[in-house]
Amino acid sequence: MAAVSAHALIFRPSSSIYRPCLTSSSSSSHCLPSSSNTSGRLSFSTHQTKRSSVIAMGSSSSSLSGFDDRIGEILADVSIFTASTGESIMFKDLWDQKEGMAVVALLRHFGCPCCWELASTLKESKERFDSAGVKLVAVGVGTPDKARILAERLPFPLDSLYADPDRKASTRNTLLKIMLLLSFVNSYINCLQAYDVLGLYYGLGRTFFNPASAKVFTRFGSLQKAVKNYTISATPDDRSSVLQQGGMFVFKGNKLLYARKDEGTGDHAPLSEILDLCCTASAV
Repeated sequence: MAAVSAHALIFRPSSSIYRPCLTSSSSSSHCLPSSSNTSGRLSFSTHQTKRSSVIAMGSSSSSLSGFDDRIGEILADVSIFTASTGESIMFKDLWDQKEGMAVVALLRHFGCPCCWELASTLKESKERFDSAGVKLVAVGVGTPDKARILAERLPFPLDSLYADPDRKASTRNTLLKIMLLLSFVNSYINCLQAYDVLGLYYGLGRTFFNPASAKVFTRFGSLQKAVKNYTISATPDDRSSVLQQGGMFVFKGNKLLYARKDEGTGDHAPLSEILDLCCTASAV
């Protein structure tokens, strides 16, 4: 097997957001504008202050901001589990890897109240994604039975919910780097979790003390509504999993169109931005 350089595949966290420049187009009837929260309740809406600048680039290039051109191909062979049946499935089997579009939302874990709020917002927008031909894939840290707790109590559609249960960020990321240096990527890739491959943040500081987490207080009404039936029993048994942060990614085929890593707990990507991108990209 040909050697693969370590720097070619490892995520380099120079920025938390990446989006290629797409030509704007007028909104079609099935692509509604932003999903602003007008409930007036604990408004954990998806709107937020944009701390991270959007990096634009030509559509001919698929790498800027630390992601390799092949990140979609690498993620394609990562296995997760369906929430409905607990069966193993690879990312490449979730949408057409040539022309299909998908929004991949990486939740922190199924017992995170902020993730219930994000899941609720995604559920409310699912019809828009479906109308635009975009597959919604929501992944959380935890076992399928933990995922089903969120799905049943929120509720959330089981056909869009997946589990990535055994996240051990520090050890697996270290091992990944070693394996890359040894050029054993292909034999190791099936052992990876999605969070490892996408290089999402992990740690005590990110989870509890990052300033970006304060954004959650601007969406208090939305959060309050989402956690009405919340239960802590959805939290993973491995308590170290609660230190995992999430992110939002958009793919067309296996090409990455948009990537944003959550800086802290509750620091979610603006869903209006995701919807606009999906509408534009699906029309191309």
